Amino acid sequence: MNHMSIQITKRLFTVSEYHRLIEAGILSEDDRVELIDGEIIEMTPIGSHHSGRVNRLNALFGSSLGQRVIISIQNPIQLDDHSEPQPDLSLLKLRADFYIDAHPTPTDVLLVIEVAETSVEIDREVKLPKYAESLIPEAWIVNIPGDVLEVYIRPQNGVYQEKQYLRRGQTLTLQSMPDIRLNVNDILC
Repeated sequence: MNHMSIQITKRLFTVSEYHRLIEAGILSEDDRVELIDGEIIEMTPIGSHHSGRVNRLNALFGSSLGQRVIISIQNPIQLDDHSEPQPDLSLLKLRADFYIDAHPTPTDVLLVIEVAETSVEIDREVKLPKYAESLIPEAWIVNIPGDVLEVYIRPQNGVYQEKQYLRRGQTLTLQSMPDIRLNVNDILC
């Protein structure tokens, strides 16, 4: 029996083409999609447990960091010409224009957080390596099913060199602001 190999060619998009799809109305800002490695990926719907945790993280960082950072909720970060994910929460360096003129890029990002209820594997296997490749210094996965905070730091060669799994009762500091101490209970809520 002769088996032929079938080659499937995917049409990959650049960030600027992706933006043109939005401008043309093919995609709307209400569509739950993000661009990863040139592919338009549908994001999982946001349930109340997920959105409540994002709101709580926003309040936690707002009260503990004051005016030291810009807290960005579910907004795009342009990692490169083919990837523009929308982490649940990002801590960005202060900028006078609040990123009105352009989406933040990896050098603007201090921390990305993914709140994962049904997307733990996608966040860990797809998005985390993209953040590491882009040298985002710190990434967290709030792993709801595991009731654990996964902390990833020191990106090198597309991999975070250090990871910690923190549980309730533990505390941590931010890599970019070691004077800020947070309680894992407040993050896992």
